[in-house]
Amino acid sequence: MENFIVSARKYRPVTFDTVVGQGSITATLKNAIKNNQLAQAYLFCGPRGVGKTTCSRIFAKTINCLNLTEDMEACNECESCRAFNENRSYNIHELDAASNNSVDDIRQLIDKVRIPPQIGRYSVYIVDEVHMLSAAAFNAFLKTLEEPPAHAKFILATTEKHKILPTILSRCQIFDFNRMKVDDIVKHLQNLAQKEGIDADPNGLNVIAQKADGGMRDALSFFDQIVSFSGKKFTYQDVINNLNVLDYEYYFKLIDYFRAGDVNNALLAFNEILNKGFDAHHFVSGLSQHIRDIMVSRDTATLQLLEVGADIRDRYKKQAQECPLPFLYTALNITNRCDLDYRESKSKRLLVELMLMQLCNIGGKITAQQPTAQPIAAQPTAQPAAQPIAAQPTAAQPTAQPIAAQPVASQPIAAQPATQPIATQPVAAQPTSTPAAQPSTAAKTSVSIKDYLQHKNAVAKQEEQKRAQESAAAPVQNVTECQDFTKEQLAQLWAKLAEIYKTKKPRLHAIFASAVPEIKDNYVLEMTLQNSLQNDAINEVKAGFVNYIRKELHNGKIEVVTKISETQASTMPYTDSDKYKYLSQQNENLNVLTKDLNLELG
Repeated sequence: MENFIVSARKYRPVTFDTVVGQGSITATLKNAIKNNQLAQAYLFCGPRGVGKTTCSRIFAKTINCLNLTEDMEACNECESCRAFNENRSYNIHELDAASNNSVDDIRQLIDKVRIPPQIGRYSVYIVDEVHMLSAAAFNAFLKTLEEPPAHAKFILATTEKHKILPTILSRCQIFDFNRMKVDDIVKHLQNLAQKEGIDADPNGLNVIAQKADGGMRDALSFFDQIVSFSGKKFTYQDVINNLNVLDYEYYFKLIDYFRAGDVNNALLAFNEILNKGFDAHHFVSGLSQHIRDIMVSRDTATLQLLEVGADIRDRYKKQAQECPLPFLYTALNITNRCDLDYRESKSKRLLVELMLMQLCNIGGKITAQQPTAQPIAAQPTAQPAAQPIAAQPTAAQPTAQPIAAQPVASQPIAAQPATQPIATQPVAAQPTSTPAAQPSTAAKTSVSIKDYLQHKNAVAKQEEQKRAQESAAAPVQNVTECQDFTKEQLAQLWAKLAEIYKTKKPRLHAIFASAVPEIKDNYVLEMTLQNSLQNDAINEVKAGFVNYIRKELHNGKIEVVTKISETQASTMPYTDSDKYKYLSQQNENLNVLTKDLNLELG
């Protein structure tokens, strides 16, 4: 039985021209070889499976080739090329930094650098996954990487450039490998299928390329998997079944269901998707991607953003012409909101089903299918004819449909009050009326709690302002007496005044209880208040309680003045330095202790 070699190894590029999707990098390396401008170290960065290690090997083989071709490719005939092809070259050393990441491993590499090559011009050291080296290993590698021997060249490869020390990056020429385009992967797979004699569906190859996510190695692995499953011929259906990829057909049908407002079929399609083992979150993200693809298919300028096969692209263009742009914007917003809420949702299936219902209801398609309300005349009334209409609470409200349309001719009109004609009876008062059929009438009879509270608060505020104005405008009583009074008399009267406001105005009670005035010259009483709010409250009732004090103390020359206290609240020490400063002010020996013991504040 012949040994099987996976396609990723069997068809691995051996020259710069056979590298797929990295034309700018291969051209730069070939020009460097042609002009003999080789750096001492290179850093190849990029995602997995895009050709970093492959380009490293081709570059190492080419710079050691003894007979380069005109387009700067290795000849594959000299001793150096044959030794490399047969895996017996001592000039090219590969090191896996993931398993050799210690300082000792790097020191062994540094010792090998001193040995010149046996055949060829350079000793090339390829360090793969270099970001896995420890910090100590990086530091041990710095000096050699900066000033290596003339015969030594280093090629570092990594998928995570941000983990490499900046001192390493500054010593290397950096090449960023790009993700491969879907079209490039499809063309490479078609060439490979032709060489292997495999009949491959182009749409299936496109699905493989999208599943690979820009990595050629992943695409070749998927290709081998499909060939093992289907043999020498495989179709689009074989690919989606084997790779567990959700079919485009589901998304195309769902868009048709959304436009028609068909909730039932949309929910059944989602249930079928779940039964096939697909994750609901994967379905939501795929639906968002499908709607996005429809949007870019509307214009020929953005059609190049659609990475699908020719047949699928035609279907996208057809469905894009059927879907209006506002529908797509709304649908994309709904799916994106579901995608964001999916992780935090406790009932994930219900969340997705609610999303499907909202998508079907874009434009009000579901409510438009509801049956219309039946005429009131077709419904029997259970209200007795002898019931007076005046007892109905909504008799004074306007109506959209008079009761004259109801078959009430058999009811005795004599039982109705003469002051209330039947034609003015509103439909909303009948128990057989349908609220859904008259949304405008229901809206008129509804009461807003928010408006009611706002109106109530506004009325209360107006009454309070009116009382304050009346109190401030109260005339000063003409008290002609001018008797002296003591501090004790004033305190007793002030406490009595505070009790007067205790029940009606607790805030004023608190102010009067805490701000007992001081007696100044010319019978002036000075109140010390805490802030301007207290001052405003006192000024509102000042005229009233001044008249009261003059009358009770029999002194018409009494005046009340207010002032705001200027004392500031003492600040508590918060930070460590504030606490130390506060304690040192309390005890000066703390500074002496700190100085003698040579202490510092941490």
